[in-house]
Amino acid sequence: MVSDRANLIGSLWMVGAMAGFAVEDAFLKAASTELPKAQVLVMFGLGGVLLFGALALASGTRLLDPGVLSRPMRVRAVFEVSGRLFYLLAIALTPLSAATAILQATPVVVVAGAALVFGETVGWRRWSAIIVGLVGVLIVLRPGAESFSPLSLLAVLGMLGFAGRDLASRAAPASLGTYALGFYGFWAIVVAGALYALWEQAGFVWPGAVIWAQITGAVCFGVFAYGALMRAMRTGEVSAVTPFRYSRLLFGVGLGVLLFGESVDRQMLLGCGLIVLSGLYIMWRGGRVRNTAPEFEPPS
Repeated sequence: MVSDRANLIGSLWMVGAMAGFAVEDAFLKAASTELPKAQVLVMFGLGGVLLFGALALASGTRLLDPGVLSRPMRVRAVFEVSGRLFYLLAIALTPLSAATAILQATPVVVVAGAALVFGETVGWRRWSAIIVGLVGVLIVLRPGAESFSPLSLLAVLGMLGFAGRDLASRAAPASLGTYALGFYGFWAIVVAGALYALWEQAGFVWPGAVIWAQITGAVCFGVFAYGALMRAMRTGEVSAVTPFRYSRLLFGVGLGVLLFGESVDRQMLLGCGLIVLSGLYIMWRGGRVRNTAPEFEPPS
């Protein structure tokens, strides 16, 4: 049984990971104001490839594993490309706070996908919570309102891409460790940038010192956050540390307000609250069902 101290340490790693991802988003948003979006993706992806590759070599991790070409990894790569591409466009073209809020629906969509794709049992209570979470996304999007922007749908597409990636990761070969998954995940970002470059049709721009610093910061915080996330999941109980994923919402909204002058109103807060509460309830209910159903699965 995992100790309370391990759960505390795991929770701190999770909060650190979410802070790192939020800072990564802020750096990428800032860099995207000066550079073509495709170039930002390619530079960010190559930086992550180099850093994860160095970490893999230093730790003796095999990168040329046969599992890399497995079907789950190919599916994961497709979703990684779409998730990264659309989410970068979302944080570049829409408020960081709104994109971060929509991203928090990823665990909710993953549970729905697990039921539909893997046949996991999800009862009416969790399905109800899934619907509540999706309603929260609609409140953040505000379809039909004068303030609605079709560009907000980019964050939804990015969120769906990340949810598909997470589902595919569950079926990925166990022989692939954290550094290998990170290495190939960042290669997917390079591919996403190369594909978008065909659409964007923008020439290469030599970055200034500030842009280099922003891209470097995004890579460093992104790699740190990825490693901290893996450390969190392996240190404490999943049910104890996973709820702290939602701390990313606080960091993302806070950075959006402080660095980019974004505003947060009551409707935004309501939507965020519904997304977070639905996700927390789904995790709580799922843990309760597993703990109380050794022989059969009651309605959940």
